Amino acid sequence: MKRIGLKSSCVVGFDGQRHVLWRDGEVVFEGTCILFVGRDYPGPVDQWIDYGNALIGPGFIDLDALGDLDSTVLTLDNGDERAMGRMWSEDYLAAGPRESYTAEEEIFKYRYAFTQLIRNGITTAMPITSMYYREWAETYDEFAAVAGIAGELGLRTYLGPCYMSGMSYWRADASLGHHWDEARGMAGLAAAARFFHDFDGAQGGLIRGALLPDRIQTCTPALLQRTAALSRELHAPMRLHCCQGLGEVAMVEQLRGVSPLAWLEQLELLTPRSLLPHGLYTHGDDDLQRIVDGGASLVHCPVVFARDGEALNSFGRYRAKGINFALGTDTWPADLLENMRQGLNIARLLEGGNSLTSTLDLYNAATLGGARALGRDDLGRLAPGAKADITVFSLRGLHLGPLFDPLKNLLLAGRGDDCIASYIDGRCVMQDGQVQGVDYPALQRQAQRQFEKLMRSHSDRAFGQPDWRGLFQPAIPFADDYSAQVPLSTIDPLL
Repeated sequence: MKRIGLKSSCVVGFDGQRHVLWRDGEVVFEGTCILFVGRDYPGPVDQWIDYGNALIGPGFIDLDALGDLDSTVLTLDNGDERAMGRMWSEDYLAAGPRESYTAEEEIFKYRYAFTQLIRNGITTAMPITSMYYREWAETYDEFAAVAGIAGELGLRTYLGPCYMSGMSYWRADASLGHHWDEARGMAGLAAAARFFHDFDGAQGGLIRGALLPDRIQTCTPALLQRTAALSRELHAPMRLHCCQGLGEVAMVEQLRGVSPLAWLEQLELLTPRSLLPHGLYTHGDDDLQRIVDGGASLVHCPVVFARDGEALNSFGRYRAKGINFALGTDTWPADLLENMRQGLNIARLLEGGNSLTSTLDLYNAATLGGARALGRDDLGRLAPGAKADITVFSLRGLHLGPLFDPLKNLLLAGRGDDCIASYIDGRCVMQDGQVQGVDYPALQRQAQRQFEKLMRSHSDRAFGQPDWRGLFQPAIPFADDYSAQVPLSTIDPLL
């Protein structure tokens, strides 16, 4: 194993309790582990790499990482979701749901998404995809292939097929219905358990298993009780989306008689292994205390909710209660810097000042908070003995402005593609902005072709099956009918 040394003008180290900044710092690693962080390493090094004016820091941890060709962006300024076919309609359910992609296209979306994650400085990911476009949920065979892609690209991932026992749908009268299939939910859980046994620790430890039920409102009590028992048995992390919409909260209260978090407490699903995106709609301090008492973590994804005028109220208030935060992207772009920036601004707007939430709080959530949520003290930090998950962000960009503090410059003006190099488990997976082994133009062209197919599928789910082109309105109206005549897939996205 070669001993590699990295140098730059700034290095984020860890002193055992907190991140600390080294000027003209060095990071030395051998194999998968870091040996040294600081200055003037005294031992021999096989290769030094000097990145100059850059910030070397720990890789970001994304615990609601987009593993998809994102569908939420299609709702932007396109009116009522009931009319545009994002969710299932009653007619679609009656006809029988079907896959929007082929098996090969399903796998491709992960290759595309994982490349985007690495490109943005994310080294550990727990992916999320949409079930609206599926016949049902994800499969064992699909995720066996996904694990292979993660290993090929070198991304550290927490994986498992998503499972569910129900799906909400729109009735013709605009009311919300709920379709249940308990047998399918239990079969999905069995597939997730099989995946965990077969793949936890695969690819030299890069692949770890996780239990990933879809959302609290799509899971029956029996499915969640079995999930809780399996999480205890396997010591497996469990992620469950909850408290993310008023409709969800009303449904849980109607069906279960308590708030979503009170229900999870009853099911013994608020534990240190529990990761809960998004936590926006809670019932006062009692619900927040349930999270603290159970030791669960919230996964904060500010960008995707801000687009619809929703926000956590507030990051600083929850954090002051003792809640551990991790961060997630959840939507395109896969840029945690953007989520930190918007998360900081949104928190301060809701808090009416700057005293409750700091720049460092958001950075900690993307690193140390994510590591704590996973029960890993070897991730999210650069320190001897930690995993060599290291990112390098250039500080040379004109858009960053005059440098006064590397982290503040990046959070105020940086973007994910300021990441120029990434090492995961000691392997260089990206250098000079190029993810190793990936043909960017070919990847983007395939994504463009496939995304048009996704857009077409909206017609199937919408009432009356309208022409899909009429479901998506451009921000600026076309002057003629060009958009109706030219398929998007014929337009080269790289021109």
